[in-house]
Amino acid sequence: MKLAHIVCAGVLLFAGGAAAQDGGKAIPKTTVSLGTATPGGGFPVYGNAFAEIMNAADPALSIEPRNTKGSNENIPLLETGGLDIALVAGEPSYEAFMGIGRAPTKLKILTAMYSSPGMFVVRADSPYKTIRDLVGQPVAFGARGSGLPILSRYMLDGIGLKQDEDFKSIYLDRAGDGPAMVQDGRAAALWGAGVGWPGFKSMVESPGGARFIAPDAGEIAKVRAKHSFLKPLTVPANSYPNQPAAIDSIGSWSFVLARESLPDDVAYRLAKTLHGAEGALCKKLPQACETTAANTVAAAPNPQLIHPGVLKYFREVGVVK
Repeated sequence: MKLAHIVCAGVLLFAGGAAAQDGGKAIPKTTVSLGTATPGGGFPVYGNAFAEIMNAADPALSIEPRNTKGSNENIPLLETGGLDIALVAGEPSYEAFMGIGRAPTKLKILTAMYSSPGMFVVRADSPYKTIRDLVGQPVAFGARGSGLPILSRYMLDGIGLKQDEDFKSIYLDRAGDGPAMVQDGRAAALWGAGVGWPGFKSMVESPGGARFIAPDAGEIAKVRAKHSFLKPLTVPANSYPNQPAAIDSIGSWSFVLARESLPDDVAYRLAKTLHGAEGALCKKLPQACETTAANTVAAAPNPQLIHPGVLKYFREVGVVK
């Protein structure tokens, strides 16, 4: 999608044919650009649902999703004003906030999206049962530029494995290409995260079915000891077909981040609209049931990382003091 009409403020206010109508009067529409990721992954699914529900809840809002290369492109686009808001996985967010490998970012959190417990998926007839069984095998770790390969890198490092040395690592140009590679044998496993993730859904619904491989309790403890920002997370039972038992793993929360210069009143309006429509978003997309004000406060590494406009709304509704 082309980012037309972008002005220095980043948020577009224009009237006329694109304006909402109220009693025959044109209401200026606020257009907000939203960066997602490559087609076939979870971010475009979430971003499209987010935009649809928000636009319906506030007809004077126009949130416009845009496919990008994912988290690692979204962060610099936000920092340079190329996007107003964007979806960013937990690990790239953490590294940007903490200044790991770069200067600390000044981006702000608009909302927590959902938790992302990471795990591998293999064909049901695969001989691989554990993570170490996959050593030496071709593994699709996700799309280039997305947060998934960063999550797997931290997880594997915690149990003493190196992603690009102990595995024949595959990085995808499109997130949606991964399931076919496992199904036809080009990859032994696909790494992904969360509930409702399209790659997992495609695998478990394939004719041969699929199985999940997650770190065991001892491996989770090792990872947490080395990388404490990763949290114990669970994929509830029956989140996917033929998954009768809950799956314990580790991961983090993904966020909708905002450019630092997003005006406070716009962030406030986005927060008020979003959290007033939590039920509709949950109904639209199961994993979005975790997109709540309370989860945003709990998931933020520091409350001061939440956008001031959002914090104003949270104080009004009593989520923060």
